[in-house]
Amino acid sequence: MHTDTIAAIATAPGPGGIGIIRVSGPKAHNILESLFRPASGKSTAQDAKPWMLRRGIVLDAGGTPLDDALAVFMPAPRTFTGEDVVEFQCHGGPVLLENVLEACLDAGARQADRGEFTRRAFLNGRMDLTQAEAIAEMIAAPSRQEAQLAATRLNGLLGRRIDALRERLEDLRARICLAVDFPEEEAECLPPEDFMAGIRSVAEAVVSLLQGFERSRCWREGILVALAGPVNAGKSSLMNAFLGRERAIVTEYPGTTRDFLEEPVRFAGLPARLVDTAGLRDTDNPAEARGIRMGKEMIDSADVVLLLIDGTEGVTQSHCSLLRDLGPERTLTVWNKLDLATPPDDWYEPLLPSAGQAAVSARTGEGLEELASSIRRLALNRTEGREPEPDEAAPNLRQARSLERVRDELAALMDDVQAGIPYDLCAVRLESAAALMAEITGLDTPDDVLNRIFASFCIGK
Repeated sequence: MHTDTIAAIATAPGPGGIGIIRVSGPKAHNILESLFRPASGKSTAQDAKPWMLRRGIVLDAGGTPLDDALAVFMPAPRTFTGEDVVEFQCHGGPVLLENVLEACLDAGARQADRGEFTRRAFLNGRMDLTQAEAIAEMIAAPSRQEAQLAATRLNGLLGRRIDALRERLEDLRARICLAVDFPEEEAECLPPEDFMAGIRSVAEAVVSLLQGFERSRCWREGILVALAGPVNAGKSSLMNAFLGRERAIVTEYPGTTRDFLEEPVRFAGLPARLVDTAGLRDTDNPAEARGIRMGKEMIDSADVVLLLIDGTEGVTQSHCSLLRDLGPERTLTVWNKLDLATPPDDWYEPLLPSAGQAAVSARTGEGLEELASSIRRLALNRTEGREPEPDEAAPNLRQARSLERVRDELAALMDDVQAGIPYDLCAVRLESAAALMAEITGLDTPDDVLNRIFASFCIGK
């Protein structure tokens, strides 16, 4: 338990209907008594029923009224931080909230650091480290699916699975110790085939967790979708249509786009970065040529490429050449300007095999929803993504990196056992794998790792 008391504004910056100031620590109740006057007319001590919101006046250190607000006192240990907690629910004006926070600081609290409330919750045993990280991940989730995955981590499912695997490794360590202490009975204590089976079982579970990390990448990081094609095919118009606003300049003159433009967008709920690239053609203009080179670099790294075809000109041999260069397996061929030219039924046959086809009008919006669904399907297929299951315990990047090291340690350990390495030497790798598991959940995590994790939180959480 910490001996100081911290306070911070817990709601997002800017004006709002409600703003919350959170106070945690041994002085929380005293701060409530000194700054809050219940509307009931009773003293704060007489009216201080735990866990009950009360209406009253919040005062500054000099007794000047600041706001007509609600306040609640939550006694330790059954609070978020495990400490006494007070919250003032005020009107959401930024200046007003700063004034109330200043009053709390004058009354004996100090300004909380980034993530300090959650860090105290972790240090006081209210949650493990995977749950603490999940809080920040829920706040920053770029999609409904990633928010669902973070919620699963927040309820402790991932931490429990990691702990269960670590306990199985610890059990193997105990059996190794027994085999080393009684070498004449080694075969009975831990036969090599049983040792290998135990290691392999844990290794397979670790691989399964890592597969969950890869499947969730598209929901966590989003995908990159690049618009490609000749000049005047309508790439900038299509970008504007997906965004619902004029982001890219559109003219009748070819070569207007000299640089790539990038904007966040969603395709049927899938978060993505949409990139509009310069039209692909030979040019003597140095600025346009540089823009084309930069655009090609973005196209090369894209998960999905949209090859746009000017419907008024139809499919040409240059489109077929471009498709080969772009990679048919990740390219959707898109007939644009559907409002000006109706494509023949077999328009896409010269472009096979491609990943799919679509016909749209960037000007009217016709076909955009179908194209968005096609982009989503192709992206999920290419990234092996899927809608998360209710019990999907997908790790985050830090956790996945530790699990990769566990996987490698266990693979090396199985090689050692097969090579007949003595059990006491095998125990070193087993101990290393168990320690990495403990680091994931915070059971044994270095301070510098904790500092990096909680420094990424917002102040007030």
